[in-house]
Amino acid sequence: MNKLTNLKLKANLIRQDLLTMLNHAGSGHTAGPLGLVEIFTALYFKILKHNPKKHLWEKRDRLILSNGHVCPVRYTTMAHAGYFPVKELTTLRKLNSRLQGHPSRVDLPALELSAASLGQGLGVSVGMALAAKLKKQKQTIYCLSSDGEHDEGSTWEAINAAAKWNLNNLINIIDRNNIQISGYTQDVWPLKSLKAKYESFGWKVYEINGHSFQQIFSTIKKAKQFNGPVCIIAFTVPGKGITFMEHEYAWHGKAPNKEELTRALLELKEERRKIK
Repeated sequence: MNKLTNLKLKANLIRQDLLTMLNHAGSGHTAGPLGLVEIFTALYFKILKHNPKKHLWEKRDRLILSNGHVCPVRYTTMAHAGYFPVKELTTLRKLNSRLQGHPSRVDLPALELSAASLGQGLGVSVGMALAAKLKKQKQTIYCLSSDGEHDEGSTWEAINAAAKWNLNNLINIIDRNNIQISGYTQDVWPLKSLKAKYESFGWKVYEINGHSFQQIFSTIKKAKQFNGPVCIIAFTVPGKGITFMEHEYAWHGKAPNKEELTRALLELKEERRKIK
């Protein structure tokens, strides 16, 4: 079995555990996390320089999750990568759990940033990237942001700052899934061309299929060779892998009930058979 097939199987299992976790919690975000499974699988199992047994290893790459509400996909991927037992996923959103509805680095330091209000993650990433550059540390700062949070003015201040300091150790991956909690992005707050906007600020921009491992890997490789900040616009399908969830913004902040979970897991198990 080749490495690509293994990654696809891992992504399928992460989707199954993610949905089961959300059903167990009875609340949480579903569409966005499902759409980011390939990106998080690629990061934790191929791209990131990290150590699951030593969360605060000084030489680790930093992964900032700006759109904190999609943390179920990060929790699930981290569990499979060995940061904590997979069985702990069932504590999502429970009292005293380390796995809250928005990430808390006080409870789980490997998260790097406590994120809830949108529009803050890229600014923090710029600060980390600048600090690493001043200290001459060889690490990459990855920011995962949403298209919807580009409604926020603070995001554009950070974009401008990254270009000013020529942060060639900063990669911002945008989840371009075209939905937010109250509707589709083009209806709520039209963003038009994010590529043109980032380029006008002096960033290098790549557009990819966010579900293609090959495109994720090859683009990250090119990004790390560019002498300046890089933006990767990853076009994703919210609710990816579950036919009745895909592209439906109603699933932005809704967890599956028992019947919906059963239907979803049947689809994923059928997909798993095809991958093999």
